[in-house]
Amino acid sequence: MTTQTSQRLDRARQLIEEELPHLISIRHDLHAHPELQYQETRTSGVVQRELESAGVEFVPGLAGGTGVLGHIPGETGSAMGLRADMDALPILEETGLGYASSIDGRMHACGHDGHTTILIGAARVLSRLSAESPLPQPVTMVFQPAEEGGAGGKRMCEEGALDGSRIGPAVGSMFGLHGHTESTVGSVGSRVGPLLAAADEVIIDIRGVGGHAAMPHSCTDPVPCAASIIQALQGIVSRNTNPLDSSVISITQLTAGDAFNVIPDTVRISGTVRSLQESTREMLERRIGEVATGIASAHGCTAVVDFIRGYPVTRNEAGAVATFERAAGEVLGDDWVRPIEHPVMGGEDFSFYGERVPACFFFLGLLPPGEQAMPSVHNARFDFNDEAIKTGVEVFCSLALGLGTSE
Repeated sequence: MTTQTSQRLDRARQLIEEELPHLISIRHDLHAHPELQYQETRTSGVVQRELESAGVEFVPGLAGGTGVLGHIPGETGSAMGLRADMDALPILEETGLGYASSIDGRMHACGHDGHTTILIGAARVLSRLSAESPLPQPVTMVFQPAEEGGAGGKRMCEEGALDGSRIGPAVGSMFGLHGHTESTVGSVGSRVGPLLAAADEVIIDIRGVGGHAAMPHSCTDPVPCAASIIQALQGIVSRNTNPLDSSVISITQLTAGDAFNVIPDTVRISGTVRSLQESTREMLERRIGEVATGIASAHGCTAVVDFIRGYPVTRNEAGAVATFERAAGEVLGDDWVRPIEHPVMGGEDFSFYGERVPACFFFLGLLPPGEQAMPSVHNARFDFNDEAIKTGVEVFCSLALGLGTSE
């Protein structure tokens, strides 16, 4: 690292410390006012307010109205993209915090309040740095709605978040983060290749002939047919998937009947399907259809399978991961950059950015020192760790300052 770069990093750290109390208050405010996918009007307003007060140019109104693109000019080249998601979940909060959700049945149970705060912090610090001397390259900050099943990232891409048609030059590389409850606060980590799985949905409608439950011989009962299908689907994972690959079929819903003494005409089963390779994804889709229709036929029933493709695999590009690891190592120290050994079977719509430009998605440690566990994401007792805000801002700023490209 050159002397000039070192001085600039020290200056960034100083500015982060100055901004940190304000950022924590923003995070608590966002946590207390959670908004579901495509309803993030207030959150988007907070983002716009903070960008405007920091002198950051921005374009609002993307992806259904709540998405925001911020931009800070730089010296040369394409822009570096930094992303945060803004939406909450339909969960009743049980944390008992003083800043707990003020809206029953909604909470920031996945840490998007923290992600949004971190990107706001990076924007504010980078804007102050750019006023002192130009950034090495332009930076575009992507505040997106609807990560929790709404594919807001896809809509942001379709509406020009990366191609330069909305603001600044085109984005040449993309970086994003997610709080990780199994990693110690102060640490970050990622991996080359698949980090998170493709997340698809399957719905199977089974039709038989209903009737009196005391006379099953006069019916074609779809219930045991559904039970057989549910059990057989697990054989696809254990017998059709390469043991060195990974896949998941979890049937999570079963709907049948209206009375205890009536065999229903129909049963609906549904669930989620996860995979790490496109070839595996295609195989799962094909085999689920074959198994369901075959077993239904054997039971004298029929089955209609709807395989709904959701988020693709979140796949990290090797060069982007190397950039992230160098930048994070410069600001945190190499001991705090810890490679993620295995992919996680959760899904993420950051994957849509990675389909378009070289990208790296990384995990940000949330676990307090000395603790063995904390409430996981999507849990009613989860709360983003404020101690991780500083680390997230530091890494985003380090990337934007070009520390990842330094040799």
